[in-house]
Amino acid sequence: MDIISMDTRLFDTLLRRMKAIEEKVTALCARGEDLKLKRWLDNQEVCEILGITQRTLQTYRNKGLLAYTCIRRKIFYKPEDVENLLRSAYHTKAAASCRTIS
Repeated sequence: MDIISMDTRLFDTLLRRMKAIEEKVTALCARGEDLKLKRWLDNQEVCEILGITQRTLQTYRNKGLLAYTCIRRKIFYKPEDVENLLRSAYHTKAAASCRTIS
């Protein structure tokens, strides 16, 4: 183990700078919460939510049925977009079943 010795003023300056960084990080995190940013979903999570395979999910992307964002070769989806797709699929199925029943 090494022991490092430093001047008290230097230590106090270092401590002040660390506290300033902590305040900035806290402010940035709070700002993200204020914007109500939700966690994005990856392919596996979306497949589980929708009850579909990865190939079907790719088809949804190709047809433009589900918006996505690609970050560093990984695909992410907004929870709202997945929810909208679920709702539209539900309404389509409900309308189709109403037509067949009548």
